[in-house]
Amino acid sequence: MSIGNSPEDERPFEDVSEEARPSVGRALQQARIAAGLTVDDVSTATRVRIAIVRAIEADDFAPCGGDVYARGHIRTLARAVGLDPAPLIAQFEREHGAPAAPTPAAPLFEAERIRPERRGPNWTAAMVAAIVAVIGFVGFTMVNGDDGGKVDVADDTTPSTSPSPTPKSKKPAAPEPEPSDSAIAAAPQDKVTVRVSATDGRSWISAKDHNGRLLFDGLLKQGDSKTFQDSSKINLVLGDAGAIDLFVNGKKIEDDFQPGAVERLTYTKGDPQAG
Repeated sequence: MSIGNSPEDERPFEDVSEEARPSVGRALQQARIAAGLTVDDVSTATRVRIAIVRAIEADDFAPCGGDVYARGHIRTLARAVGLDPAPLIAQFEREHGAPAAPTPAAPLFEAERIRPERRGPNWTAAMVAAIVAVIGFVGFTMVNGDDGGKVDVADDTTPSTSPSPTPKSKKPAAPEPEPSDSAIAAAPQDKVTVRVSATDGRSWISAKDHNGRLLFDGLLKQGDSKTFQDSSKINLVLGDAGAIDLFVNGKKIEDDFQPGAVERLTYTKGDPQAG
């Protein structure tokens, strides 16, 4: 049960000593009330937990789990109540310190384009080279075999046969390709398997099984991966969905997750749906 379902009940008292510019949390609260929305309404629309919405409106950003997630929540809540998030993000950074190493949008897209090059050697080229070598070896053996049966005959002498020994060589074994992400993420069809990889940065994640039992709740550093499996359903919460690569039942999820966006997802044995 939520407290204060009526926006008017949450209207703050006037403070004559307050500065002309309200705090970030105060600005979000005033905009929500002006829009006629309750905390429950905003939580439902944004999928940000009620406790975090209340904490942000009270200018308590500790429950967000860090400045990166705080900026993401501020951006999401601002859009939900009709505010431009940019001034609020700028005010937050002035009050709490700008990020140490902001990541511009262009490198993120560039990282997405070159991501396949980081996954290992070019096994396709190696396999083609091996096949060419095998074909050349077979051709060489066939040519030498045709000449090996010739007999040299001299006058008044007994014919002798001097076949050239055929070199014995083992057929070069083609290298086995390194398993791809989709192969690693593949799972039995009678279960649901979800693999989460922090490819473009770190992200907090939470995973539960179909009984609500917590499988994982913590921070994935860039380059880390986690795989979860259940008989019927996996529930996920991604703190920074834009930093995540997601594989479900052996297939990559191609949703356009935005950097800093919080996503709540549920997958079953039949996911992802075709189409």
